[in-house]
Amino acid sequence: MSERTSWQRIARRIRVPLGFVFAAVFLWLARPTGKTMLLSLLLVVPGVWLRAYAAGYVRKNAELTFTGPYAYTRNPLYLGSMLIAFGFAAAAGSWVILIALATLFAVIYIPTIQSEENYLRQQFAGFDDYAAKVPRLLPRLTPASFPAEQNASLGRFSWGQWQHHREYNALMGAGAIYLALAVRLFLNHHGVTGGPR
Repeated sequence: MSERTSWQRIARRIRVPLGFVFAAVFLWLARPTGKTMLLSLLLVVPGVWLRAYAAGYVRKNAELTFTGPYAYTRNPLYLGSMLIAFGFAAAAGSWVILIALATLFAVIYIPTIQSEENYLRQQFAGFDDYAAKVPRLLPRLTPASFPAEQNASLGRFSWGQWQHHREYNALMGAGAIYLALAVRLFLNHHGVTGGPR
């Protein structure tokens, strides 16, 4: 097993627990203002929407999804997560958080995406053709064209799939972080602070 493959497996396993650790550090370092919180909505809202939209299309391990947002980017769920994360980094008003977040995505999420694509390449014969037309992360301007009938789902959005993937958790999580930032803002405003200044 190559070092790269080994790290891809490790990255997939630690990304969720590392996310919780990062969230704790994030709240400790955060110095939000009303302005940064409002500006963050420009990234967080589209990120939450994109994750919800993608969750209604994807049928993990069952078929290769190339309709809906998957006609623009191969990883709309990760792109949505990045928008949300960088939106909250902006809300926090901290360069340290921004740099740490960029590092986290580079070290953890890029290998995870590569590992998942290796799996898809092995499972689905049409993956290479799909990958040739659709970029890995940053979306193309127009949707790539694929016959919808190639998908058993006919390539349609499904609320049942959205619910199955529990994508409502992203919305609730975003709300919880905004609430925590609002509390942080209130405490900072009233001189009850923790963490570095």
